Amino acid sequence: MTSSLAGRTALVTGASRGIGAAIARALDAAGARVLLAARSADALTEVAGTLRHDPVPLAVDLADADAVTDLAHRALDATGGRLDVLVNNAALARRVTLAETDAALIDAVLAVNVRAPLLLARDLEEALAASGHGSIVNITSVSGVVGTPRRAVYGASKAALDSITRSLAIDLGPRGIRVNAVAPGVVDTDLWARNKTIPEAVASTTALTPLGRWASPEDVADVVAWLASDAARFVTAQTVSADGGMAHTTDLYGGDV
Repeated sequence: MTSSLAGRTALVTGASRGIGAAIARALDAAGARVLLAARSADALTEVAGTLRHDPVPLAVDLADADAVTDLAHRALDATGGRLDVLVNNAALARRVTLAETDAALIDAVLAVNVRAPLLLARDLEEALAASGHGSIVNITSVSGVVGTPRRAVYGASKAALDSITRSLAIDLGPRGIRVNAVAPGVVDTDLWARNKTIPEAVASTTALTPLGRWASPEDVADVVAWLASDAARFVTAQTVSADGGMAHTTDLYGGDV
């Protein structure tokens, strides 16, 4: 078995920072040519400058449905119509109370976290099928698996993406396209920068993780690279929890017994 992606092409959304940038680097290190999508052209260019295999930065706002389809066309134009891997990583994260939740916020989160991945899968299906080893990897969240505070909208969007993963796996499997998801827990990125300055927050979130630390972006990216490769060639319809065990364990005692 090999995890090499040499000669393959991959589109990664939300690739300008954090987990997305780490995924782009991991796929590039495995030999893939990576197309990077996000809103900030400057940030994408900076990440692209760290890659080796002729990366392509593609600025886009995935909140715009027409822009999603345009992104698919631009990606295929850049590769001559070829695509082997799609990583739906871009997400809009909002932590709000129920009283602060309104229709506009719900629509905004679902547009990026649910609608955009579905439209990209639709628009890139033919290219992924033609590759002979197409792979879609959706980045979901521990919040889609267990209840987390003030994340009802975000958690719902990620649970929806887990469900989409399973549905697309059965729809696209006959065409040779595998569809999986990776669900991170607490990852040491800018999203958690404020919490990291609060000792109590660090201690409490760390205590929820059996491995006793926060994830690095690379911890998640390496799982994505594996799922995208032939090493996972008979793996589909799975959500892999790259969360240090957070979603599936409970400390009943809270200490030594």
